[in-house]
Amino acid sequence: MKIMAIEKHINFFELQKACQRPGCPLCTIVSDRAFRYIDNTLFEHVANRGFRAIYRAAGGFCSFHSRGLVSFRDGLAVAILGRDILEDRITSFEKRMPWRPKGRCPVCIERDKIEQEYLDFLSNTGGNSSEEQEFRIFFSASDGLCAPHYSGLLFTPKGQKRNVPIWLKNFQEHKFKELKKRVDQFIELSAYGRQKEFAALSEKDQLVWKEVAACLSENVF
Repeated sequence: MKIMAIEKHINFFELQKACQRPGCPLCTIVSDRAFRYIDNTLFEHVANRGFRAIYRAAGGFCSFHSRGLVSFRDGLAVAILGRDILEDRITSFEKRMPWRPKGRCPVCIERDKIEQEYLDFLSNTGGNSSEEQEFRIFFSASDGLCAPHYSGLLFTPKGQKRNVPIWLKNFQEHKFKELKKRVDQFIELSAYGRQKEFAALSEKDQLVWKEVAACLSENVF
C-alpha cells in the first residue's frame, strides 16, 4: 500500500521540512528524532523499571550517544541511569571479569527503526498522485541522500533489493556523478602551478572536499 497515494503522512511533512535544510534530509530527521528520543527517555522513562532493565542490559547508551548526555539538563535522570551502569562496572572490576553487556544501545535501535521507516516511505514515492508529485519537487530541490542512506534505500538490511522509484534513482545518481566531477576538478586544480585557476573556482567548489566527506558518511546523532 502506498501511503502517499492516500494522504500526506507525517513522514511527508518531516521530509519536506528536512529538505529545506542543508545536507542529507534523512540524516537531519534521524538526528532530530534520536535527540528527542533521548530527551523523552530522560523525562518519562527513567522511573520505568522495564526500560531501566533494558538500558542496564545494554550497558547504557553506546559511547557515541553517551557523550551526548552532557548536553541534556536532566542531571538527576542521567545520574540514576548512570548509577546502574557504574555499579555493574564496579562489579566486573572486583570480579576481574570483562564487562560484556547483553543488549544494544536503545538509541541505536531507535535510530535504525527511524531510518527503515523513512527508507520504506521513500521507496513508495513512484506514483503519480498530486502528493507524490509535490514530494518530488521539494525533494529534488534538496541536497539529496548521503551515500550510506542511498545505499540503504537500494538494499534492505538483509541485502534484498528495493524497488526504488526511477525519478529518485536518476536524481541521486546524477547528484553523485556531478559531485565526482567537481572533486576531480578540485584535485586537478590543486596541483602546483595552477593556483590562479584554483582561485577562480567558486567558494563552493573550493570547499567541495567538505561535501565529499559529508556525502560518504551518515551525519547522524
